[in-house]
Amino acid sequence: MWEFETEPEFQKKLDWAEEFVTEEVEPLETLWRHQVFQRPVSPLLARIIEPLKQQVRDQELWACHLGADLGGQGYGQVKLALLNEIIGRAAWGPVIFGTAAPDTGNAEILAHYGTEEQKKRYLQPLLDGDIVSCFAMTEPQGGSDPSVFTTRAERDGDGWVINGLKFFASHARWASFYLVMAVTNPDVSVHQGASMFIVPSDTPGIVIERNQALFGQEKAGNGTHGTVRFTDVHVPAENVLGGEGQAFAISQTRLGGGRIHHAMRTVSQARRALDMMVERALSRETKGSRLSDKQSVQNYLADSYAELTQFRLYVLYVAWRIDKLKDYRAVRHDIAAVKVLTPQVMHNITQRALQVHGALGTTNDLPLNEWFSGSMILGLADGPSEIHRVTVARAVLRTGRPAEGIWPTYYLPNRQEKARRKYAELLGIDATDPALVGGEDIV
Repeated sequence: MWEFETEPEFQKKLDWAEEFVTEEVEPLETLWRHQVFQRPVSPLLARIIEPLKQQVRDQELWACHLGADLGGQGYGQVKLALLNEIIGRAAWGPVIFGTAAPDTGNAEILAHYGTEEQKKRYLQPLLDGDIVSCFAMTEPQGGSDPSVFTTRAERDGDGWVINGLKFFASHARWASFYLVMAVTNPDVSVHQGASMFIVPSDTPGIVIERNQALFGQEKAGNGTHGTVRFTDVHVPAENVLGGEGQAFAISQTRLGGGRIHHAMRTVSQARRALDMMVERALSRETKGSRLSDKQSVQNYLADSYAELTQFRLYVLYVAWRIDKLKDYRAVRHDIAAVKVLTPQVMHNITQRALQVHGALGTTNDLPLNEWFSGSMILGLADGPSEIHRVTVARAVLRTGRPAEGIWPTYYLPNRQEKARRKYAELLGIDATDPALVGGEDIV
């Protein structure tokens, strides 16, 4: 017998979170949808969200992705996945629960590689939700491909000087500090020649040239992803995290679990889209019957339900493997597969929901259009899906081997020959007879 169940004590916390998000967190996005990361928070908004954060802390659900030594609960990936499925229902959910990106990944980096002074100055305010941070890695000429990065950091006495241009630096405009990947040794592979720096946002030489806006979600030029130029930006030597040449390894620290959490938040959004589709199908009448009676709509609902259920179970399976193996590298191809599936599932279900809602679904009066455009963004976030498909394919190929000879292993004449030789004595035939090759079935 194989059963899926949650520990009773943790299920109580999930039940509390479900009701809390529905009643207290979801309403925030109707009035302050695009102020989620804006800092400083307005006094009015602070009076609303700070008590909500305290309720989460009282339930011991604040920043649960962190270990107990950093104020989290040290939950495994399965529990975190189940919790993020609930948190992801509301745009403000990650902020209220202390799990907002890119702050979660940056917090993990600081926890692993920061000094005690850096943890006090940057990590603790981040965990308390008092500040937000920025992860400045990608560049306009090559996206997330580090092999073509041109941002450089050069030694200058007892410190470093950074020059370069970073693109899609999330929340740069509000961040108190940046984590910046820069090439420190151009003579070796970027996997050994790039370093990670803590750069306070008020350091002279930092200019945000443009705040890129997400299509359909923000006003052009007033978005949440900065194009940031660093010109002769001086940082002290101790602001190098993990030592010189470790930036690539450090960047991987923040991605594995985060992709699982992101996938489960996507599950919750896709479920909302499915629920909206069901409601619309039961409410709308055309051509003498409800939409729920139309076969095409029934196909939409059936396909969406099956697709979402499969995806959710796969994500939880990958989370379970991470908990069991405690090695992200061993599960890398499964995490990559999750990353590939996340935008596909979101795209398919929201597209069907849009179709069922008709013209209304394309407006800002429903969230479907934002989710639909968001599904395309998911296909690029943390690296394009094509790169992750390569990771999956290579892992699958390692499980196989080439055929022996010119024919595939399942080529029927060869299989018949092996079978006849196997049963030669029973059949009363000579196992060495060349005539055993090929021939008709034996009756």
